Amino acid sequence: MAKTITLRLSDDHYESFKRYAVAENRTISNAIETLALKQLDRAIAMSSLEIDRILADEELMGRIKAGIKQGRARKGRFVPGATRRAGD
Repeated sequence: MAKTITLRLSDDHYESFKRYAVAENRTISNAIETLALKQLDRAIAMSSLEIDRILADEELMGRIKAGIKQGRARKGRFVPGATRRAGD
């Protein structure tokens, strides 16, 4: 069941959410919920520091891009459990 909460916002923040909601054709409460859930997903998935480290690792990014390219070309094969590291 959905819960109702009270949220105190400055006038500036309220106007920012309102502009976003109008642009996305959403209610303000739905816009806040949607943005909060997106941020929560990112925070749970990995920190911004981890994301920055991944993006800065040129070798890793090259391997990721190559994997995406191979996947799109339907090359390679799926290996169950391949995400495990040696020694795990």
